[in-house]
Amino acid sequence: MTLSNRGKRLIDESGVSRRQALKIGAQGIGLGILSGVSPLPPMFTAASTALAATPGKILVVFEWFGGYDGLSTFVPYGDDALYRQRPNVGVREQNVIKADEHFGFHRSMLGMHRLWDEGNVAVIHGAGYDQPSFSHFASSSYWHTGAPNSGEPYGWYGRTADALDPDGTPNYLVNISSTQSLAVRARDHVPVVFQDPTGFRRDLFQPQQAQVGRLGNGQAAKNDTHRFLLDVNQSAREASALVRQAWQNYSRTRTPDLRLLDLDKVVALIENDFPARLYYVRLRGSLFDTHVNQESPFDRQVQYCSDAVWGFFEEMKRIGKQDDVSVFIHSEFGRRVPENTSLGTDHGTANVSFAVGGGVQGGQYGTPPSLTDLVLGDNLQHTTDFRRVYASLIEEFLGYQQSEKVLGGKFETLGMF
Repeated sequence: MTLSNRGKRLIDESGVSRRQALKIGAQGIGLGILSGVSPLPPMFTAASTALAATPGKILVVFEWFGGYDGLSTFVPYGDDALYRQRPNVGVREQNVIKADEHFGFHRSMLGMHRLWDEGNVAVIHGAGYDQPSFSHFASSSYWHTGAPNSGEPYGWYGRTADALDPDGTPNYLVNISSTQSLAVRARDHVPVVFQDPTGFRRDLFQPQQAQVGRLGNGQAAKNDTHRFLLDVNQSAREASALVRQAWQNYSRTRTPDLRLLDLDKVVALIENDFPARLYYVRLRGSLFDTHVNQESPFDRQVQYCSDAVWGFFEEMKRIGKQDDVSVFIHSEFGRRVPENTSLGTDHGTANVSFAVGGGVQGGQYGTPPSLTDLVLGDNLQHTTDFRRVYASLIEEFLGYQQSEKVLGGKFETLGMF
């Protein structure tokens, strides 16, 4: 990994050596972050401040895993076909918070509707891809790589990090999860991956634990490979120390009545000048796979998620970052149009996605899929290739005008920002 000229200048000005700078960050996260880390070293604070001084937007991907039902999220209540297909689980007009004469948010999505009223929500209709998979895992991998049915080894988000920052600046990419998502897998960047900022642990196979555990105990490097492993191990310690300190700081400033799901970790890092520009958060404990008795679990889950997004932007307003941060929300697929005999809905195809905040031009984008001209066994025909959404985020929001280098082809942007 090398530093850009600007990065070298910033590091020099911070009083940190370049070798120390190379140690700082997430280079060791692939080995797992260590527990029992020491207090944040003074040189680490200096370098973090220097690197964080680089201007740029911050994008947060919030994946609502499980296949949320777009037809019950942004409800086409003005289309009678919805109720012919869903006589029991179709969300009725009286249970919709109206956005216009045809569509509205589910009644539980008060938080998202507040953001909509502020002009801070873009709704993207019919997001999907050709030859869709009905498997959670296969369809997730297509969304994660941005390359359906291709076997692409790197994630679209990881490739975005490589394009935006080819020098591989440490701590540029963060994945809030117990395991690394394919979406953040990159050639030049190793993401910071954690779920509990106070309880870091090392995920290793049993035969590896003893050998790796001996790293960083004051031994001298025996060769270049050993030196690399020692540096990686130290990087993990220092990255985890910064995350831990940011979380401790946030405990003193956070708004206690907001339930942010895992977005609270993102707030903590942003508020404490963590240098990341790209965050990836995947919903855990999802209730969105609603094959049976959909109404109650869906109502709760969509409320939790909507409130979390609204609360996240309340925190961004508090710290003055609301115009610099955008959240993109998607799922691996939507649900089939007709309800099933268990008062639920089965795995589907196209879905609505959302872009929130960060200077978004609120409104509706793309063509709503027909509820009567169905494909592949009563499913919606996608009308917006999801890579158009990625291209819009990369070019319009993040400002990298060659999204085709990330996505493997040119996709027309939506004009959302």
